[in-house]
Amino acid sequence: MKNKRILFSGFLIVAAAMLYSCNSDYSVGKKKGYFHIDFPEKKYQVFNQPGYPYSFEYPVYSTVSKDSTFFEDKAGDWWINIDVPQFGGRIYVSYKAIGPQNQFDSLVRDGFKMAYKQHVDVSTGIKDSVMDTPNGVEGIYFTLGGNTATANQFFLTDSTKHFLRGALYFNASPNADSLGIVNDFLKEDLKHLINTLQWK
Repeated sequence: MKNKRILFSGFLIVAAAMLYSCNSDYSVGKKKGYFHIDFPEKKYQVFNQPGYPYSFEYPVYSTVSKDSTFFEDKAGDWWINIDVPQFGGRIYVSYKAIGPQNQFDSLVRDGFKMAYKQHVDVSTGIKDSVMDTPNGVEGIYFTLGGNTATANQFFLTDSTKHFLRGALYFNASPNADSLGIVNDFLKEDLKHLINTLQWK
């Protein structure tokens, strides 16, 4: 009988300890986070190719290639991609000469539509900001919140001859938390490109 009481008391102590530990605030101290990223030093080089109606500075840790997607349109001759392989990022740059077939109002509407219509369902907010660069180039910068395919877009123009649009995409599933720090790093490069852009 005495042994049964000792066994039963032991069982109660173990059960109480287990119940208490399940409801306690104890944690192992592991912090939520993402992989550490080593960012390269900010340095830039000039894109100033013959025949292109624009020039700008872009990061030395990226490469420029001609966009081969749009051959049916003359504007496609001046479309390029700026790849940042270290981060799986690509800046798509498209250009159209303003004229009878590419009217200024229509190009501006398309610029807004590309930012808003395609991402409004998944975005937690879209902010557009007017830009006026040191080189006299004007445009709109779009910052998109949430798990959108692109968090940074812009268009630049002189409203009479030139219209250039850019958008940063990643070769990864959209995740604002994990891509946030890389987006912020490359956003500085986008703004440098914008501020150094000149028309020819």
